[in-house]
Amino acid sequence: MKRISIVLIAVLAVICVSCETNLDDFQVAEDISPVLAELNFTNLELDGNNTNNPAVTFSWQEATYSIPSAVRYAIQFSADESFTNPVVAATTIGETSKTLSMAEVNGAAGNAGLPPFAWNSVFARVVASLGSEDTLENASNTIVFSVFPYFNYTFDDYYLVGDATSPGWDNNNNNPAVYRDPNDENRFYYTGFFADNGHFKLLSILGQWQPQWGTNDGTSVSDNPGGGNDPERFPYGGGDGIPAGFYTFTIDFTSNTFTFEPFDATGITSPAGLSLQGSGVASAITMTPLDFDGHIWQATGVRLTPGEVTFLTDAGAVWGSDTSFSGIATENGGSIPVVVEDDYDIWFNDLTGDYILIPQNL
Repeated sequence: MKRISIVLIAVLAVICVSCETNLDDFQVAEDISPVLAELNFTNLELDGNNTNNPAVTFSWQEATYSIPSAVRYAIQFSADESFTNPVVAATTIGETSKTLSMAEVNGAAGNAGLPPFAWNSVFARVVASLGSEDTLENASNTIVFSVFPYFNYTFDDYYLVGDATSPGWDNNNNNPAVYRDPNDENRFYYTGFFADNGHFKLLSILGQWQPQWGTNDGTSVSDNPGGGNDPERFPYGGGDGIPAGFYTFTIDFTSNTFTFEPFDATGITSPAGLSLQGSGVASAITMTPLDFDGHIWQATGVRLTPGEVTFLTDAGAVWGSDTSFSGIATENGGSIPVVVEDDYDIWFNDLTGDYILIPQNL
């Protein structure tokens, strides 16, 4: 009797394994990829003045799976036909068409590496999958069209104002910019000299007092976007100001917190001269240090064109990085990409290597 039971269990186990194997094979064999329809145009010029307008509608024949489940579709863009670095332009569940706005196509094209203000080919496909884990992905055929993206400068910029800083309480007096983290657009830094018994705030529009940012408790960030009560001043709400010296001010607009800590500038000597050079500028631009703090350099209204720039000291040292608009330059650290032509205000901090290039017309 025991022998019969053992044999029966073994036979059932083999049958179950066989069923599982056959089921997997059956599922793979029955899965059918989506079929993406060709577009009725070849060129798409994106309108930066009407970003919410529809730009293109993608339609496809649905994918089929042997497993009953809702099918998720991801529209992918790529700068090459191999989809080396695919970018998801949009997703939908259970639908077989999707209309993208001007802004959505522009953002996806930019993320795929297509430069603005130029005609370039973009490759598109639809990838079907099951569930939130993108199980059993099946890609459609690839279509290609030409796109002319606009450039949309989406970053916020901020400036110092206050009696601890070089402009004093003047909201349009060559106010120094704070430096944006190249990896987190909501985090900013400023390292430099702050005057004795002083305070400061942040502004986002030179010449205007609102919106402005300060603190009412010495820890969290408070703002007045307009029409309300102004916050108290950094680094704390009231009382005596800070002792004169070098400090690092860090502000995080995601958590609405800030820090203000002493910075040891001992032994850090500024170069005698600094200029901006590279293919992104017609000729070398002389940077000017602030009288208030010689470690902070600036150049205003500089016309930059697509290319690259670096900072060159009088001693021949070349400082740069690989991030556009803002970053941390180091000696022989590469070239700063200029991705769009415009007039820029440029700030550089030789204490930290922080730089920011702020376009004036985008």
